[in-house]
Amino acid sequence: MERSSKFLSLAGWAGIMAGLYALMGAYTAYRVFDFNPDKLVYESSENLASNLSKVILLAVVILVLALGTAIFLSHKKATKRGENLWNALVRRLLVHMAVPLVVGGLLVLILIDKGLIGLMAPLTLLFYGLSLYNASQFTYEEVKSLGLIQVGLGLFSAYYVEYGVVCWALGFGVLHIIYGIYMHYRYER
Repeated sequence: MERSSKFLSLAGWAGIMAGLYALMGAYTAYRVFDFNPDKLVYESSENLASNLSKVILLAVVILVLALGTAIFLSHKKATKRGENLWNALVRRLLVHMAVPLVVGGLLVLILIDKGLIGLMAPLTLLFYGLSLYNASQFTYEEVKSLGLIQVGLGLFSAYYVEYGVVCWALGFGVLHIIYGIYMHYRYER
């Protein structure tokens, strides 16, 4: 019964890889592009705009890598189990995840346009956490806990903006690695 009501093909290795991509991205943004949004509002400068464009492109690359890896590994796991990856349950899961993610993404773009760079990391954590919490009804119960921790990190980093990049690396990097290892050993071994 659980197979028909829950999406169980999410691979633990997908979480581990997403976490590694995020850590590499946070390191690159911080060290290579000198991206450290330690205050809320930034005056427009050519250097900030150039680096911000690179950071946004880097974020898109990380997102594509993480999603591509998750789809590939989940497809592989579903095939191994004799299941179809693309079904009504997966479509419902994606719709429930998409609403907070799209709203959060649009809000982040609006705030970037207004120069509120310091809220990028907190809001991506917050809305991602809300999307995980929202989607947890369609997959493993542990996704709900991961979502709540992401929300907590997002709120913390919204208050302490100077720790935004560190919290982002913890949330998208370290937590995904821990979650992926836990899920692998709990459900896939």
